[in-house]
Amino acid sequence: MDSRIVSYGLQYAGYLIEASLLFYLARSRERKGLATPAFYLSSLLAAEAARAWVLHAYGKASERYFYVYWSTDFLLVISAFILVCLFFRRACLQEEKIWRFARLLLVFVFVIVLGISGLIFSHNYSGPVLNFYYFVFEFNQNLYFACLVLNTLLYLLLQQIESTDDQLGLLVCGVGIQFAGPAATLALVHLTSAGRFALSLNSYAIPLCTLGMLLVWAYAIVRVRDKETRVARHKIPAFAEVTAD
Repeated sequence: MDSRIVSYGLQYAGYLIEASLLFYLARSRERKGLATPAFYLSSLLAAEAARAWVLHAYGKASERYFYVYWSTDFLLVISAFILVCLFFRRACLQEEKIWRFARLLLVFVFVIVLGISGLIFSHNYSGPVLNFYYFVFEFNQNLYFACLVLNTLLYLLLQQIESTDDQLGLLVCGVGIQFAGPAATLALVHLTSAGRFALSLNSYAIPLCTLGMLLVWAYAIVRVRDKETRVARHKIPAFAEVTAD
């Protein structure tokens, strides 16, 4: 019972922060560079709302919840890949040559993941429900791992080009937290053949790492806004004094 309370607590804390960040972004006057995190937060909140509604209406064991859960999981992984692509574009705004190479890399990775997932799916063809499950599970797992690798490369790229976009660096670190934890626990699940401890750890890792990402994102968004405000307020009096002299 205690473990379920902790799990629900982590999930609802994540929902609260997601909604609060979206509200903050919607009310913010300066939205430059914030459309990408707003897009991903909206995807998370929409998927969670759809799952909660179907779970309440039909129950966890229903076929409708099965399809809604894996469909939204598929859309979330696609959203994560789009998020990484948009972060790459933001990082390479002043580096067109690097962006051309990164764009080809992103397309190549997606095609490879789709091909490998389709190949694995072709060897597990058995019934419409299992077909849906096998393809989505394999595709999500492969693309999720690819997003983790690409996000790591993006972080290294930011260090290499000595980017001054502090907000982007923090957003990328937040995504790394969300990707790395579940990837490690999923690997443990495979190594232990879906052992009870590994499955339990994985159930905690996903909401905990998502919560960690949201906290880093909240700090990044609010910190950069506060920093800009302080700089602007200091510059105005200084300029007025020079003009008066």
